[in-house]
Amino acid sequence: DLRPGAGMRLVPNTDTVPASVNRYLLPHERQVITVHQHPAILIKPIFWVLIGLALAGWLSNVIASGNGIVLLVIWILWGVLLLNLAVKVWEWAVTYFVVTSQRFVLATGVITRKVNMMPLAKVTDMTFQRSPMGRLLGFGEFILESAGQDQALTNVDYLPYPEQLYLEVCGLIFKDKDESPD
Repeated sequence: DLRPGAGMRLVPNTDTVPASVNRYLLPHERQVITVHQHPAILIKPIFWVLIGLALAGWLSNVIASGNGIVLLVIWILWGVLLLNLAVKVWEWAVTYFVVTSQRFVLATGVITRKVNMMPLAKVTDMTFQRSPMGRLLGFGEFILESAGQDQALTNVDYLPYPEQLYLEVCGLIFKDKDESPD
């Protein structure tokens, strides 16, 4: 049986549900997919750290040579960019998108933990989109909608394996009528 969710995995399930997310799952829920967001989410902070490094090096040689206070300020500012990158990497490492047999769960945050969810049964429409950069690097975005209500979870971006994940999720949402419930 090659239908999504029926034996053959379309999405590599390399992650297990970590304890930081597992505490938000109900006892009767079956974890189907757990993924980190795609590492491409870190491209902008890495870009700014590299630009900042080049700028700090140039400013150190051209403008601040011999002026210790100006040099210190330049490198402290670059250190702030580097610290921002470290925080973004930490946030990425603790952010998980989990699809269970009952719902979608997006757990984010380092200091303030935020857990957004939407029951599978409430999803009335799901849009899948990929930007040109997403197609090039291998990530996509889900836009979830429910009937007449604002939900805590509407957009999930930077999802890896987007086509496979989309098929798995559609298989859960649109189960065959003759299929026995879990």
